[in-house]
Amino acid sequence: MSSNDTVQKTVKVALLLCLVCSIVVSGAAVILKPIQLANKALDRKTNILAAAGFETKGQDIDALFHQFTPKVVDLDAGVYTSVVDAETYDQRKAAKDPKLSDALSDADDTASINRRERYATVYLLEKEGKVDRIIIPVHGYGLWSTLYGFLALEGDGNTVAGLGFYSHAETPGLGGEVDNPRWKSQWVGKHIFDEQGQAQIELVKSV
Repeated sequence: MSSNDTVQKTVKVALLLCLVCSIVVSGAAVILKPIQLANKALDRKTNILAAAGFETKGQDIDALFHQFTPKVVDLDAGVYTSVVDAETYDQRKAAKDPKLSDALSDADDTASINRRERYATVYLLEKEGKVDRIIIPVHGYGLWSTLYGFLALEGDGNTVAGLGFYSHAETPGLGGEVDNPRWKSQWVGKHIFDEQGQAQIELVKSV
Protein backbone atom coordinates (compact mmCIF):
# COMPACT_ATOMS: atom_id res chain seq x y z
CA MET A 1 0.00 0.00 0.00
CA SER A 2 1.39 3.39 -1.00
CA SER A 3 1.83 6.24 1.43
CA ASN A 4 -0.73 8.24 -0.58
CA ASP A 5 -3.40 5.58 0.06
CA THR A 6 -2.61 5.68 3.77
CA VAL A 7 -2.95 9.46 3.87
CA GLN A 8 -6.25 9.34 1.97
CA LYS A 9 -7.68 6.75 4.36
CA THR A 10 -6.55 8.80 7.35
CA VAL A 11 -8.23 11.90 5.94
CA LYS A 12 -11.44 9.97 5.21
CA VAL A 13 -11.54 8.54 8.73
CA ALA A 14 -10.92 11.99 10.22
CA LEU A 15 -13.68 13.55 8.11
CA LEU A 16 -16.08 10.74 8.98
CA LEU A 17 -15.26 11.13 12.67
CA CYS A 18 -15.83 14.90 12.47
CA LEU A 19 -19.17 14.34 10.74
CA VAL A 20 -20.33 11.83 13.35
CA CYS A 21 -19.22 14.11 16.21
CA SER A 22 -21.00 17.12 14.71
CA ILE A 23 -24.20 15.11 14.35
CA VAL A 24 -23.96 13.92 17.96
CA VAL A 25 -23.28 17.43 19.28
CA SER A 26 -26.08 18.96 17.21
CA GLY A 27 -28.50 16.25 18.29
CA ALA A 28 -27.57 16.69 21.94
CA ALA A 29 -28.06 20.46 21.67
CA VAL A 30 -31.54 19.99 20.21
CA ILE A 31 -32.49 17.38 22.81
CA LEU A 32 -31.10 19.33 25.76
CA LYS A 33 -32.46 22.75 24.77
CA PRO A 34 -35.96 22.19 26.24
CA ILE A 35 -34.35 20.96 29.47
CA GLN A 36 -32.05 23.99 29.62
CA LEU A 37 -34.97 26.36 29.04
CA ALA A 38 -37.00 24.60 31.75
CA ASN A 39 -34.11 24.86 34.21
CA LYS A 40 -33.68 28.55 33.37
CA ALA A 41 -37.38 29.19 33.98
CA LEU A 42 -37.26 27.23 37.25
CA ASP A 43 -34.25 29.24 38.42
CA ARG A 44 -36.05 32.52 37.65
CA LYS A 45 -39.12 31.40 39.57
CA THR A 46 -37.00 30.28 42.52
CA ASN A 47 -35.27 33.65 42.72
CA ILE A 48 -38.55 35.53 42.51
CA LEU A 49 -39.99 33.43 45.33
CA ALA A 50 -36.86 33.89 47.45
CA ALA A 51 -36.99 37.67 47.02
CA ALA A 52 -40.64 37.60 48.07
CA GLY A 53 -39.70 35.81 51.28
CA PHE A 54 -40.80 32.28 50.37
CA GLU A 55 -38.92 29.21 51.60
CA THR A 56 -37.99 27.35 48.40
CA LYS A 57 -35.89 24.42 49.58
CA GLY A 58 -37.76 21.17 49.06
CA GLN A 59 -40.88 23.01 47.87
CA ASP A 60 -42.94 22.68 44.70
CA ILE A 61 -41.64 25.80 42.96
CA ASP A 62 -44.22 25.76 40.17
CA ALA A 63 -47.09 25.46 42.64
CA LEU A 64 -45.79 28.36 44.73
CA PHE A 65 -45.10 30.52 41.71
CA HIS A 66 -48.60 29.90 40.39
CA GLN A 67 -49.80 32.34 43.07
CA PHE A 68 -48.09 35.21 41.22
CA THR A 69 -49.52 37.12 38.27
CA PRO A 70 -47.00 38.44 35.72
CA LYS A 71 -47.66 41.89 34.25
CA VAL A 72 -45.72 43.86 31.65
CA VAL A 73 -45.18 47.54 32.46
CA ASP A 74 -44.50 50.27 29.92
CA LEU A 75 -41.68 52.07 31.72
CA ASP A 76 -42.23 55.34 29.86
CA ALA A 77 -45.99 55.52 30.41
CA GLY A 78 -46.06 53.80 33.79
CA VAL A 79 -48.98 51.56 32.84
CA TYR A 80 -49.56 47.90 32.14
CA THR A 81 -49.35 46.88 28.49
CA SER A 82 -49.89 43.85 26.27
CA VAL A 83 -47.42 44.97 23.60
CA VAL A 84 -45.16 42.07 24.60
CA ASP A 85 -46.05 38.70 26.13
CA ALA A 86 -45.22 38.51 29.84
CA GLU A 87 -44.54 34.77 29.56
CA THR A 88 -41.96 35.00 26.76
CA TYR A 89 -40.54 38.52 27.04
CA ASP A 90 -36.78 38.51 27.74
CA GLN A 91 -35.93 41.79 29.44
CA ARG A 92 -32.16 41.28 29.32
CA LYS A 93 -32.21 40.72 25.57
CA ALA A 94 -34.58 43.65 25.09
CA ALA A 95 -32.08 45.97 26.78
CA LYS A 96 -29.63 45.25 23.96
CA ASP A 97 -32.20 45.63 21.18
CA PRO A 98 -32.47 49.21 19.81
CA LYS A 99 -36.10 48.50 18.89
CA LEU A 100 -37.01 47.64 22.47
CA SER A 101 -34.71 49.93 24.45
CA ASP A 102 -33.39 53.48 24.64
CA ALA A 103 -29.86 54.78 25.12
CA LEU A 104 -29.33 56.62 28.39
CA SER A 105 -27.47 59.87 28.83
CA ASP A 106 -24.64 60.02 31.36
CA ALA A 107 -26.87 62.03 33.68
CA ASP A 108 -29.64 59.41 33.58
CA ASP A 109 -27.40 56.34 33.62
CA THR A 110 -26.73 56.21 37.36
CA ALA A 111 -26.62 52.39 37.28
CA SER A 112 -24.11 52.25 34.38
CA ILE A 113 -26.33 50.07 32.19
CA ASN A 114 -26.00 52.15 28.96
CA ARG A 115 -29.47 51.28 27.67
CA ARG A 116 -32.85 50.91 29.36
CA GLU A 117 -35.49 48.52 28.08
CA ARG A 118 -38.92 50.02 27.38
CA TYR A 119 -40.86 47.25 29.09
CA ALA A 120 -40.41 45.32 32.32
CA THR A 121 -42.16 42.26 33.70
CA VAL A 122 -43.35 42.55 37.29
CA TYR A 123 -44.99 39.86 39.41
CA LEU A 124 -47.96 40.49 41.70
CA LEU A 125 -49.00 38.37 44.66
CA GLU A 126 -52.52 38.96 45.90
CA LYS A 127 -54.09 37.97 49.20
CA GLU A 128 -57.77 38.46 49.96
CA GLY A 129 -58.19 40.56 46.83
CA LYS A 130 -55.36 42.96 47.66
CA VAL A 131 -51.80 43.15 46.35
CA ASP A 132 -49.50 41.76 49.04
CA ARG A 133 -46.17 41.63 47.17
CA ILE A 134 -44.79 43.34 44.07
CA ILE A 135 -41.67 41.78 42.56
CA ILE A 136 -39.73 43.99 40.18
CA PRO A 137 -36.57 43.18 38.18
CA VAL A 138 -33.49 45.25 38.98
CA HIS A 139 -30.04 45.50 37.46
CA GLY A 140 -27.03 47.74 37.65
CA TYR A 141 -23.26 47.71 37.61
CA GLY A 142 -21.45 46.68 40.79
CA LEU A 143 -17.71 46.62 41.42
CA TRP A 144 -16.81 44.25 38.60
CA SER A 145 -19.96 43.26 36.75
CA THR A 146 -23.60 43.97 36.00
CA LEU A 147 -25.86 42.45 38.64
CA TYR A 148 -29.34 41.13 37.85
CA GLY A 149 -31.89 40.43 40.54
CA PHE A 150 -35.35 40.97 41.95
CA LEU A 151 -36.62 43.50 44.48
CA ALA A 152 -39.74 42.61 46.45
CA LEU A 153 -41.99 45.38 47.73
CA GLU A 154 -44.87 45.25 50.18
CA GLY A 155 -48.36 45.91 48.89
CA ASP A 156 -47.88 49.65 49.47
CA GLY A 157 -45.32 49.66 46.64
CA ASN A 158 -42.84 51.51 48.84
CA THR A 159 -41.60 49.20 51.60
CA VAL A 160 -38.85 46.72 50.74
CA ALA A 161 -39.79 43.11 51.54
CA GLY A 162 -36.72 41.41 50.08
CA LEU A 163 -33.84 41.60 47.64
CA GLY A 164 -31.80 38.99 45.80
CA PHE A 165 -29.43 38.74 42.84
CA TYR A 166 -29.38 35.72 40.53
CA SER A 167 -26.63 36.70 38.09
CA HIS A 168 -23.37 38.57 38.60
CA ALA A 169 -19.61 38.14 38.38
CA GLU A 170 -18.64 39.85 41.61
CA THR A 171 -15.60 38.38 43.36
CA PRO A 172 -15.54 37.16 46.98
CA GLY A 173 -15.03 40.03 49.36
CA LEU A 174 -16.74 43.40 49.16
CA GLY A 175 -18.45 42.73 45.82
CA GLY A 176 -19.56 39.26 46.88
CA GLU A 177 -21.42 40.72 49.87
CA VAL A 178 -24.50 40.95 47.64
CA ASP A 179 -25.00 37.22 48.31
CA ASN A 180 -24.60 37.57 52.07
CA PRO A 181 -27.99 36.93 53.75
CA ARG A 182 -27.10 39.41 56.49
CA TRP A 183 -26.41 42.15 53.93
CA LYS A 184 -29.64 41.41 52.06
CA SER A 185 -31.66 41.44 55.28
CA GLN A 186 -30.63 45.07 55.89
CA TRP A 187 -32.90 46.13 53.03
CA VAL A 188 -36.07 44.68 54.51
CA GLY A 189 -38.34 47.41 55.87
CA LYS A 190 -36.62 50.30 54.13
CA HIS A 191 -38.78 52.81 52.25
CA ILE A 192 -37.99 53.66 48.64
CA PHE A 193 -39.63 57.12 48.71
CA ASP A 194 -40.35 59.67 51.41
CA GLU A 195 -43.70 61.42 51.91
CA GLN A 196 -42.81 63.95 49.20
CA GLY A 197 -42.13 61.19 46.68
CA GLN A 198 -38.36 61.72 46.74
CA ALA A 199 -36.01 58.74 46.65
CA GLN A 200 -34.78 57.87 50.12
CA ILE A 201 -32.22 55.25 49.16
CA GLU A 202 -29.00 56.31 47.49
CA LEU A 203 -25.97 54.21 46.61
CA VAL A 204 -22.64 55.94 46.90
CA LYS A 205 -19.72 54.50 44.93
CA SER A 206 -16.21 55.58 45.85
CA VAL A 207 -13.06 54.82 43.89
